[in-house]
Amino acid sequence: MSFSLELSPEVVEVRDWVHQFAKDVLRPAAAEWDEREETPWPIIQEAAKVGLHSMEFFAAQSGEATGLGMPVAVEELFWGDAGIGMSIMGTGLAAASLAANGTPEQMVEWLPQMFGTVDDPKLAAFCSSEPGAGSDVSAIITKARYDEATDEWVLNGTKTWASNGGIAEVHVVVASVYPELGSRGQATFIIPPGTKGFSQGQKFKKHGIRASHTAEVVLDDVRLPGRLILGGRDKFEERVARTREGKSSAGQVAMKTFERTRPTVGAMALGVARGAYEYALEYAQEREQFGRKIGDFQAIAFKLADMKTRIDCARMLVWRAGWMARNGLPFENAEGSMAKLYASEAAVYVTDEAIQILGGNGYTRDYPVERMHRDAKIFTIFEGTSEIQRLVMSRAITGLPIK
Repeated sequence: MSFSLELSPEVVEVRDWVHQFAKDVLRPAAAEWDEREETPWPIIQEAAKVGLHSMEFFAAQSGEATGLGMPVAVEELFWGDAGIGMSIMGTGLAAASLAANGTPEQMVEWLPQMFGTVDDPKLAAFCSSEPGAGSDVSAIITKARYDEATDEWVLNGTKTWASNGGIAEVHVVVASVYPELGSRGQATFIIPPGTKGFSQGQKFKKHGIRASHTAEVVLDDVRLPGRLILGGRDKFEERVARTREGKSSAGQVAMKTFERTRPTVGAMALGVARGAYEYALEYAQEREQFGRKIGDFQAIAFKLADMKTRIDCARMLVWRAGWMARNGLPFENAEGSMAKLYASEAAVYVTDEAIQILGGNGYTRDYPVERMHRDAKIFTIFEGTSEIQRLVMSRAITGLPIK
């Protein structure tokens, strides 16, 4: 079980296929959907037709033997456009939660519904954050109680910052069953389409990734069949009992999902960074000032050198984390957080430098680096801020309860 930087022929084939789709379909549509700030359903439809937005693609890349299949494919997709890419990949977070916490029967029933069909594609949403609980998932106050008389769960609360929230076919919601246990008393629930008491709240107008729908969802006495707790009620109660006895348990559900997806989020940021770098490089090779190509000036050449270095470093960290996760190796030094942290901050740095290289042109919406710069910032915030990633890493490295 050794880590290799040589991609398998299968991964290369998928990489090139996704790259071509991103080049031919996403990039030409990116500016339009960014301006419209609407879900790009026609593009999602195209992704479904070619098999990119599908349960089969998600399963194949998640289960790819080296662990590099998903990060490599996602980098290419977000190289095309982050907003549209997030609309396509947002379902993946809910699917990852289902895969991490669900029973085989739940996966068979709900995973196909998350993606829909070629003719009628669907989306899914993972709902964890709340108005008063973002990075601090232990502060989640959305409540779930079990009604013994009807064998139903009753959920009440408001979730926020949910990608695809309200427009998804299937919502996966984290709620507190035993608030006194903090995050250890939380469980995850499946909200089927058309569930009474479940509705979309405010839709957010965002700085970046504007083609991705982000909204609040409201749960008002939502009643769910008892079987719709991920993993089953018996397994959940067993975990709670171990917690009450002071024994170790498998960890709380929201963080378990984020741990699985952090390398993929790093790959998203990496794709944005690479797109901006390549555009700035081409511009520097063609643009002339003072009778010379601007890339011939050391001030610009050094920027490009630093940008390329950070991109390559980010890719190595993302690939390592993906490989470790696939091979069941523990993130003893928080390697997943390390990859997400470095790649997201590299994306902000690289897109900022890309604008600087383009000068005034880079600050206008006539050039894509302006949009990429806006898109990049979210990666230092969602699925764990940079500050949270550093906290996770420092605790893992020192073994101390750093506050």
